[in-house]
Amino acid sequence: MYGLINKAIQGLITEKFGHEVWDDIRTRAGLTVEPFLSMEQYPDSITYDLVGAASDVLELPAEQVLNEFGIFWTMFTGAEGYKDLMETSGETFSEFVANLDQLHARVKLLFPHLDPPSFLVTDRQPTSLKVRYFSNREGLSPLVEGLFQGLANRFDISLSVQHEHIVENGTSHDLFSLSWKEASTEQSRPNTKIDACTQGCVAK
Repeated sequence: MYGLINKAIQGLITEKFGHEVWDDIRTRAGLTVEPFLSMEQYPDSITYDLVGAASDVLELPAEQVLNEFGIFWTMFTGAEGYKDLMETSGETFSEFVANLDQLHARVKLLFPHLDPPSFLVTDRQPTSLKVRYFSNREGLSPLVEGLFQGLANRFDISLSVQHEHIVENGTSHDLFSLSWKEASTEQSRPNTKIDACTQGCVAK
């Protein structure tokens, strides 16, 4: 994966827990390379090791760490100079999700060795759609669900996600059934487990 991914993980941890916790996670992951360079490629194992170490230090399931990272990613990419790409990829949540493959095609012009997932959108309705997610990397469906939630926050909608793991003809993919409604202006996003952990988690 490109260093931009690992920089985002670092950004998530330092923003919510501080630099000392990041140093603990980095040490537990056996990380010897830092700082990360956004445009440089790193072994996927580094990213998986960081997620595993974060899970251990924060005492949270790895799936929850990945989910929160997906939410954070939608904000991080805009802050890192990719705001124009985000803003031109769709004026609504439905349009943005339907254009994810086109977005990755444009990103690949900047990151030529990118190995992106593929998103096949079907059954588009005014307030629902289905997404089939295909990837060469294992175990990242919680991150994708977090990505959808981050986009929902961006477009100010209240999102419901149902996830299925599909095996067909010896191959597998993930099916996300998404439905939404306009978020109430009086509602705020509930604290996630990782948010709540900032109140009481101690790096060990």
